[in-house]
Amino acid sequence: MEKRFNKSQRQYSDKYNRKEFDELDKKSIIFGRNSVMELLKTERDVDKVFVKKGVREGSITLIVSTCISKKIPVLEVDTQKLDQMSSHGNHQGVVAIASLKEYVSVDDILNIAKEKEEVPFILICDDIEDPHNLGAMIRCAECAGVHGIIIPKRHSVGITSTVYKASAGAIEHIAICKVTNISMAIEELKEKGLWIYSCEANGEPYYDIQFDRPCAIVMGSEGNGVSRIIKDKSDYIVSIPMYGKVNSLNVSTASSVILCHAARTLKNMK
Repeated sequence: MEKRFNKSQRQYSDKYNRKEFDELDKKSIIFGRNSVMELLKTERDVDKVFVKKGVREGSITLIVSTCISKKIPVLEVDTQKLDQMSSHGNHQGVVAIASLKEYVSVDDILNIAKEKEEVPFILICDDIEDPHNLGAMIRCAECAGVHGIIIPKRHSVGITSTVYKASAGAIEHIAICKVTNISMAIEELKEKGLWIYSCEANGEPYYDIQFDRPCAIVMGSEGNGVSRIIKDKSDYIVSIPMYGKVNSLNVSTASSVILCHAARTLKNMK
């Protein structure tokens, strides 16, 4: 999990002085065994790792040994301090302090595809508000081989501790671009040869669509779906047929269906 402390959260404990919280404001707090382990697999700078005092077991032992091999300081602390650092989240006995994850540009994402000699494959999240959904979508996108994710700066959840946890650490392995205007980002992608596929009701069944070209797949908000202006700019409107009494899937579940289907073709193309 990842989060930043804000000024109001400096009230949490007398054990933290103002200087310590000022430093934490400029860092990411990542907690949970899977999240910290995925962090340690990356090149992100890790200042130190805190582990619970007492017997070390399971993945905690691996985390500590990895820290030692990478010369990352490991500090043993009591449960109370881990609770305070993680805002009483499910830290599982380990908390890391690391540099903030950096956002990238649209060009950076396209360059990732170019370096891999693959057809560009992008996920666009149009005003996703639930952090659990965004985290699950990030996890699915990484598993499907998406080169990067585009999210808006406003009217959408950002990269919070809950998003980090829901992604199961996948956020460490995928590029994320935050843009002021999704519509303008789509125009930029179209100018660079990408086709835009929006997942929305009353479109063509996804299994009849050939994802055989550079593409960006748009998933809309939980309540309103893909916005009208984005649908108007799309080359295809793609739907997942429903055969039960409920008329739609959760957006993260829908993402998994569409992204994995598209990956089947795209990952075999050059």
